[in-house]
Amino acid sequence: MTFAIEPIDPADLPESSPAYTHGTLVLGAQRTLYISGQPPWTTKGDVPPDFSAQCRLAWENVKTVLIGAGMTLDNLAKVTIYLSDRRHRELNSRIRHEVLGDHRPAITIIITGIYDDAWLLEIEAVAVAPDLTAAPNTENGMSRPL
Repeated sequence: MTFAIEPIDPADLPESSPAYTHGTLVLGAQRTLYISGQPPWTTKGDVPPDFSAQCRLAWENVKTVLIGAGMTLDNLAKVTIYLSDRRHRELNSRIRHEVLGDHRPAITIIITGIYDDAWLLEIEAVAVAPDLTAAPNTENGMSRPL
């Protein structure tokens, strides 16, 4: 079976946006990576003060975990984003679309309290891939830069 991550958007549901799909069908996966919630912190524990920088840093941390497993952003099947405040929705959506490009994993966004008051968001994800011998061989383990 060929490996594929396919969006599922039934006609009986409202039209999805270019940034997400109603469901994600994974075919031929032999590796599944569960990415813990990635906060917007550097390796030294520093947290940027503004949402845009935090959002980009949290996505960079997701990317780092993916690279560690020999995967790319294209392997994301499900993403859950926890926002500390509803006012961050639109900027979060724009940055997510920049990061993911045309890739449309299943997405859930939850407005909630976050573990650390300095964090304005946290991103967790599930990624899938075929066996290691079929993994993409791209520069820095990424098929697209952040």
